[in-house]
Amino acid sequence: MGSHKGWYVIGLCLCALILSGCDSAEQEAQAAPAQVSIMTLTAQALEISEDLPGRVAALRSAEIRPQVSGIVQRRLFEQGADVKAGAALFQIDAAPFAAEVQTADAALKRAQAVLSRARIQAERLQPLVSAEAVSQQVYDDAASLREQAAADVAQAEAVLARKRLDLKFATVNAPIAGRVDQAQVSEGALVASTDTTPMATVQQIDQVYVDVRESATRLERWRHALGSQLAPGADGVQVEVLDSSGKAYGLSGRILFSGISVDAGTGNLLLRIQVDNPHRQLLPGMYVLARVPRAHYGAALSVPQQAVLRRDGQASVWVLGEGEQVRRVPVELGELVARRYRIASGLSAGQRVVIEGLERLEEGVAVNARPWQSGTAGELASSAAR
Repeated sequence: MGSHKGWYVIGLCLCALILSGCDSAEQEAQAAPAQVSIMTLTAQALEISEDLPGRVAALRSAEIRPQVSGIVQRRLFEQGADVKAGAALFQIDAAPFAAEVQTADAALKRAQAVLSRARIQAERLQPLVSAEAVSQQVYDDAASLREQAAADVAQAEAVLARKRLDLKFATVNAPIAGRVDQAQVSEGALVASTDTTPMATVQQIDQVYVDVRESATRLERWRHALGSQLAPGADGVQVEVLDSSGKAYGLSGRILFSGISVDAGTGNLLLRIQVDNPHRQLLPGMYVLARVPRAHYGAALSVPQQAVLRRDGQASVWVLGEGEQVRRVPVELGELVARRYRIASGLSAGQRVVIEGLERLEEGVAVNARPWQSGTAGELASSAAR
């Protein structure tokens, strides 16, 4: 019995020692200052931009249509090739038009012969009228026939010019330089000037337009921020073009104009951007993104998104002050760019802001600070959580 009591006493003593050790460990942990990572604020230039979705449109587009009716004999281009302005694209059977030219030419020669005879007749009667050998009426009739013959010659010349034009139109040419798409008609097809379907389409794409939609309200703020670049005579705002996944094409353009009317349903208007496209990377109808600059700040302060706390709608950050003590400072936030908030007001350059280790902080407590390293595991975890 006595031995059992001895072991019981020993167990109580061991428990007391363990509990006292835990209490001392907790007290030491509470007494140790919190470990935090800090960043010293420095003013840097900051560009604010936004990616707007848009569609590519050709700089110029021409539908190839016949101006005369006939049978297509040949297609004179490679589909998808670049053609020059005036290049022959289709050949319509020209034999009927050549025959009409010959007929019109013969009619002109006949009219010219009649005019020549009428002029000679009028010239012969002129002295006879003066000598009163013929009546004035006879001379007037001859002069009238001469004028009528001259009118017939002018009409015949006009008909011949029209027939020659029809013969020229039998060869269908490209009105502009550009890339021609697939042919809509083949050899042997009958075409007419009244056809609704074009024979082909030529689009100039060495330069293209990118059309994007923008809110009218935001456009006004943007104009105010970039007013000098939008002033008359300026080169315009430079815009970078990206593909649908956000990868840059290496192409840039400039904004030409904004639409003159606002869509009543969406409140948006059109922004048209002209882009040089020397390698034909952008094709009409493609969906792209236009990285449009919003604002430029010559000396902006910014902090990582994870450093900003919110309480009752008020944003704040922890700032390390004298004696390595922290205090909570309300701030006004600007734009969020690359997971960093621009600080519109509340902080100044040179202040030290706590980035990591915010969980145990209280007003006025001392901390153990170390420089914050961008891209640390804590930052990556915070970014992934957001």
